[in-house]
Amino acid sequence: MTSTGMRTEAEDSGPSGYAAARLRLLQEGARSGPPRRAALAELTDEWLTGLFGAGTQDGKDSKRSRDRTDGTEGRDGTDDAARLAQKGAGGRREGLRGVSLVAVGGYGRGELSPRSDLDLLLLHDGSDSGAVAALADRIWYPVWDLGLALDHSVRTPGEARKTAGDDLKVQLGLLDARHIAGDLGLTASLRTAVLADWRNQAPKRLLELQELCVERAERQGELQYLLEPDLKEARGGLRDATALRAVAASWLADAPREGLADARRHLLDVRDALHLATGRATDRLALQEQDQVAAELGLLDADTLLRQVYEAARVVSYASDVTWREVGRVLKSRAVRPRLRAMLGGGAKPAAERSPLAEGVVEMDGEVVLARAARPERDPVLPLRAAAAAAQSGIPLSLHAVRRMAAVARPLPTPWPAEAREQLVTLLGSGRPTVEVWEALEAEGLITRLLPDWERVRCRPQRNAVHIWTVDRHLIETAVRASELARRVGRPDLLLVASLLHDIGKGWPGDHSVAGEIIARDVATRIGFDRADVAVLATLVRHHLLLVDTATRRDLEDPATVRSVAEAVGSQGTLELLHALTEADALATGPAAWSSWRGSLVTDLVKRVAAVLAGDAPEEPEAAAPTAEQERLAIEAFRTGGPVLALRAQTEPPTEEEPSGDPEPLGVELLIAVPDQPGVLPAVAGVLAMHRLTVRTAELRALDLPDGVRGSVLLLNWRVAAEYGSLPQAARLRADLVRALDGSLDIAARLAERDAAYPRRRGTIAPPPRVTVAPAASRHATVIEVRAHDAPGLLHRIGRALEDASVRVRSMHVSTLGANAVDAFYVTGPEGTPLPGEEAASVARGLEEMLRG
Repeated sequence: MTSTGMRTEAEDSGPSGYAAARLRLLQEGARSGPPRRAALAELTDEWLTGLFGAGTQDGKDSKRSRDRTDGTEGRDGTDDAARLAQKGAGGRREGLRGVSLVAVGGYGRGELSPRSDLDLLLLHDGSDSGAVAALADRIWYPVWDLGLALDHSVRTPGEARKTAGDDLKVQLGLLDARHIAGDLGLTASLRTAVLADWRNQAPKRLLELQELCVERAERQGELQYLLEPDLKEARGGLRDATALRAVAASWLADAPREGLADARRHLLDVRDALHLATGRATDRLALQEQDQVAAELGLLDADTLLRQVYEAARVVSYASDVTWREVGRVLKSRAVRPRLRAMLGGGAKPAAERSPLAEGVVEMDGEVVLARAARPERDPVLPLRAAAAAAQSGIPLSLHAVRRMAAVARPLPTPWPAEAREQLVTLLGSGRPTVEVWEALEAEGLITRLLPDWERVRCRPQRNAVHIWTVDRHLIETAVRASELARRVGRPDLLLVASLLHDIGKGWPGDHSVAGEIIARDVATRIGFDRADVAVLATLVRHHLLLVDTATRRDLEDPATVRSVAEAVGSQGTLELLHALTEADALATGPAAWSSWRGSLVTDLVKRVAAVLAGDAPEEPEAAAPTAEQERLAIEAFRTGGPVLALRAQTEPPTEEEPSGDPEPLGVELLIAVPDQPGVLPAVAGVLAMHRLTVRTAELRALDLPDGVRGSVLLLNWRVAAEYGSLPQAARLRADLVRALDGSLDIAARLAERDAAYPRRRGTIAPPPRVTVAPAASRHATVIEVRAHDAPGLLHRIGRALEDASVRVRSMHVSTLGANAVDAFYVTGPEGTPLPGEEAASVARGLEEMLRG
């Protein structure tokens, strides 16, 4: 039957005809989604229009009887019956002045699900309250008689506007007001007035709306992660989608529209199916009903249903984040603009300040945007560089920047260049801000472009009461937790990447650890780790559950238990990483996954396994012999009595895809030879920091000169890169180094001035630094290990602190892994012997206190 046929039956047969037509519509298998919702709204409109017309007719007859009793007539000499005849009882939508029936809220938007409430407003001009009350009864009671939920009100336009001014939810409902029957002009004037009120009051009301959204999210959680989500109230649900419509109606900001309409439609489709499956007006997608709802929608299973719900919710949540950020920026701009205009004497609006963050990346108006000179089509590392800069600064990525990079950025070569790998590690190691930045990249498809295997875990539900996140969010949460444990391991880069990949196998059938090991090998090789690191990452992914499973399910007193774990782990370094990964994984799973008891069992197991592995510890390797170039520089430094530098660029060879392309720069190798003297390390580190050179790796050692030449020279081998811009000239570096060594250049003051010139940004709070003495690490020196957040001047500060402690640096091994500096300093006393135990501990404590201060 056509909708016209149902409409006629609804009009002719009253409530029973409407009920029958409604039932047939909901049982039609061929019509669902938006067409069914539109047809249901139209059918309901026609039924209510009939009730309204009949009610108005009876009301006019009643008033006519009262008028006749009073002996009165109309002003033009005709009675009410004559005027009613002139208007025509059939003119239901536009006739009958002074009263109208209006749909508001979800019904006003035409979003009627099978068990939705009918949100209705009976609007009147206040001329005859008795007739209006009678009309209301003639409309409301038939609705209640059919068992339909009704949210109703009877108001004049003035009362409606006043109530909206006092109650934000009422105002939001009126923004979607839609005329059903009666005086169209009355409805139109109310709509115009409500929209004008909303736009005039937007600066205040939008803040109230945002607060409501935040409070609701705190109560209901995030739709994209819940196993039993509320489709309407949870963050990313239908309420948020409606809030975005209200923001757009204010004309202050608008949501990103790509995919938003489809997301809203899909959530409504799921709610329709939920109503039909349960026969109830519910928005909560309970576990026991998910299979039936999936079948109603023609989906494979409940997991497929949840994944589609999560994807839709993620679109709405991301659009909300971007929109509310834009609202805040607009409101802030409006508040500041009058003061700026007064300061500038009414002149032109000043250009937004652009503060550089990294090569091709700047901060502007509280967002990370691309620099004017950035060329994403020629710089495949730019998306990762921009993301790392945003996460490190705690500043959101601009939607425009992400979309531009997604549209034109070149794919990374295989394997990735070193910078891309380092930027990924920096992004993963940035703590809580990583989540928002990662979601921005994922919303535009950049994550699956960088890591194709991510597609299988994206929005994948975990039907386990212990897990509170989907698989993909759990992996990011694990990286966030791992960043807090980075000081405990010697290779935080491997810890962070393993955190990202440890459950990557859950997108495949079978044991996810076994599948994950294969995927991890492929991913690690693709992003440029060497063979040894690939093996470690594969081991970590394969055995990421080994420690907690063994500690809680096996007898730790049994030697065979400990030996089996030691054989699986293979080395002390891998055990250290696995211990940290185990804790990060558990903390990111949920509160039930980790406890002090579990932690103590795992720590006990780790100690036992470490004791087994210590028996196979390799001997300390001998230092490599100097190269011919190093010897030449050492002799030149000894002859001139000053520092000698050599710079050599390191580049990535052209790829097979672009054999004629320019080689990609990986950094610059900087060799420095200087006669052995106090203060070399802090001087060199300080000069590099002054010139904005990032130290990626560094080695320092004393080099004895060839036979026949008395003296010792310090040789420093560094790999550096410019933070942004071009590298300084070697002659300028040498001149500043000479001044730093003779004391005429105050490096500390120069670095302090530069730091004070830039306002501090709200970024991630880094975990505190950690300084330890490595026991029995060397027979010839005491090894002090420093793990700290990488920052300009860090090596300069460490070098000064060691000089002040009257210890000599025999050699050092510096590695900047993402945002973490992992440095090992081989130090001796003035006599060239290892420090006594208490003295070494005192030096470590002093160094840690200095870094914390």
